[in-house]
Amino acid sequence: MAYPQPTMTPVINADEETRSRFLVKVYQHLALAVLAFIAIETVFFTVGIAEGIYNFLASTGGVAWLLILGGFTIVNMIASRSAHQLGNTGAQYGALFAMSAAEALIFAPFLYYVFRIAPTDGTTSVASAAIVTLVGFAALTVVAMTTRKDLSFLRPLIMWGAIVAIGLIIAAVVFGFQLGAVFSVAMIGLAGASILYQTQTIVRKYPEWAYVGAAVSLFGSLMMMFWYVLQLFTRR
Repeated sequence: MAYPQPTMTPVINADEETRSRFLVKVYQHLALAVLAFIAIETVFFTVGIAEGIYNFLASTGGVAWLLILGGFTIVNMIASRSAHQLGNTGAQYGALFAMSAAEALIFAPFLYYVFRIAPTDGTTSVASAAIVTLVGFAALTVVAMTTRKDLSFLRPLIMWGAIVAIGLIIAAVVFGFQLGAVFSVAMIGLAGASILYQTQTIVRKYPEWAYVGAAVSLFGSLMMMFWYVLQLFTRR
């Protein structure tokens, strides 16, 4: 079905009040995605899905992780495409909640390990990682909003960085070596670069009514940063 497309005038060309209203909606929907993630994750723990996934992965080895990561990538691609059907508000909201569910699924076994098995205190680790992630995200947002430098040069670096990261993850599974703290730090840097690029892009290129799609774009990078920050805290 074809949906009528409103004007594609970027929000940066609008007046200050319109830009502010757009950004408030973007971050409101980003918060909505995070709350949906927490709610779904709570259900996974309550009904035993998180434990079941962890036990399955523990019994089948790294190949199962590749299957989950592959499925997660496909969901991300579908959700991202739906989020940018800018004339279809329902598809954008569907993408937002699909991303939240996909993130909750991929995090479930990791968080089960953190809370139930890891030698560190799970609650402290998660709370500390969440605070560091939010502070980092806020700082990167301020930089992206205030800098006059065009950050579009980050896009190919992010793409190649993601390809290299996927290659390393596959190699680690196939050859049985561990990706240590250096890899986690590098992935945090990659997530930070993505947040910088995406934040500037949504202001410079997104129209004022595309705030849901903008939130979807930021949500994936935010959660990737949280994942690798949490990995650092659980290595202490």
